[in-house]
Amino acid sequence: MPIVKTTYKDQVVDYVYGLLLDGVLSPGDQLKETLLAEQMGISRAPIREAMKELIMNGLVDYRPQVGNFVPILSPKQIVDSYTTRGVLEGYAVMESCTKFSPEEIDRLDHFLDQMEIYAHKNNHKMVVETGGEFHDLLISKSDNIQLLEYTDRLSLKLHVLFFKNWSKLYSPIEIGQRHRTILESVKLQDRPLIETVIRQHYAETGAKIAALQ
Repeated sequence: MPIVKTTYKDQVVDYVYGLLLDGVLSPGDQLKETLLAEQMGISRAPIREAMKELIMNGLVDYRPQVGNFVPILSPKQIVDSYTTRGVLEGYAVMESCTKFSPEEIDRLDHFLDQMEIYAHKNNHKMVVETGGEFHDLLISKSDNIQLLEYTDRLSLKLHVLFFKNWSKLYSPIEIGQRHRTILESVKLQDRPLIETVIRQHYAETGAKIAALQ
């Protein structure tokens, strides 16, 4: 397996994330360091470092004296995760909404065009990836480093949840419409509207996914 990032630890994080997206790992499954090390052809040291990051990001649970497991999230934990992300992103975009250049607004529009195309093709992975790029650009203008760190920690967990469930939640048309509502509020630079729309965007999805559990 070629190393495409700076460190082995980063490669392990991406590898486990891919296993979660592909359904190879499911809630309740144990992640064994020895097996991961064999699969990737590396030592256990970067595996341990990656586990620490995955635990911090909510993708892995550590059980003392037992090991690392894919977490089984309760409906409340799902709702709380989405609500928190909505609060953080809503504030980040609201306070930085005047900083977007015309070119960046065009890029946001392009991401939504691509997301709708992928949704119609039922390409789950690219819907999630493109949606992630859209939201990453939205919050990128904020200079609140701590807020961005907390937001980033939630991203992978929410990506996995959305990837597994989005086709049960929204039609391809709804996928586009929901994100265009956010973009229109940003274009208007309407701070209260931006914060409200983004919070509702995440709260609605969290409630829908929780109801499926």
